[in-house]
Amino acid sequence: MSDWAPIAKEYDPLKAGSIDGTDEEPHDRAVWRAMLARYVPNKGVTGDPHLTLFVARLNLQTTEEKLKEVFSRYGDIRKIRLVRDLVTGFSKGYAFIEYKEERALLKAHRDANRLVIDQHEIFVDFELERTLKGWIPRRLGGGFGGKKESGQLRFGGRDRPFRKPINLPNMKNDFYAEGSAEKRNWSREGTRDWRTRDRDHERSREKRWPERERAWGESERERDSKEERSRGRERKDRDR
Repeated sequence: MSDWAPIAKEYDPLKAGSIDGTDEEPHDRAVWRAMLARYVPNKGVTGDPHLTLFVARLNLQTTEEKLKEVFSRYGDIRKIRLVRDLVTGFSKGYAFIEYKEERALLKAHRDANRLVIDQHEIFVDFELERTLKGWIPRRLGGGFGGKKESGQLRFGGRDRPFRKPINLPNMKNDFYAEGSAEKRNWSREGTRDWRTRDRDHERSREKRWPERERAWGESERERDSKEERSRGRERKDRDR
């Protein structure tokens, strides 16, 4: 796992569907769909992808002017593209912001993530469609992040980075291999020890059982005598 990294350097739908990037089988149908997808980035999108930020989870009422007001504090903006529905013209809740300088891009990437705009906590990341090899968008079962309620979380991005795998040592089953006489002896001795302990435990339980029976019998007799005394007092009270 020497090449492990919390952020994916190349998009793999199977790995993105795994919390530590080690799954060998897809765990939901969306992963299958992403694995079978053949996605080509939108050639109509212009601008420098390496100077572009992806801004998501926007309030649907947030406008381009509001985004410009907030993000221009990090540097000069070349272009803002708020993605809208082609039919209704309403915002889809995400946008792309292209800066003129890389320094401004990096500053906004660092400081603007989880900023609250119009009562919504936004998510900011680099544009991935044209910069991450193998990228598959969310609508085809890929992407990063996601909500727990959906059951289709995707890992390896800024929102949900991979968790480091637990490295378990390779345990070779050489119990019957050459040179394992000590292990076999240890196992036989261990088995004998457990059998001895079991016998001792049974004997001890057999010895304790009569004592417990006597104790239970005495407690039963005491309870019976208390009940008799109580009934006797009740009869005397009635006679009076």
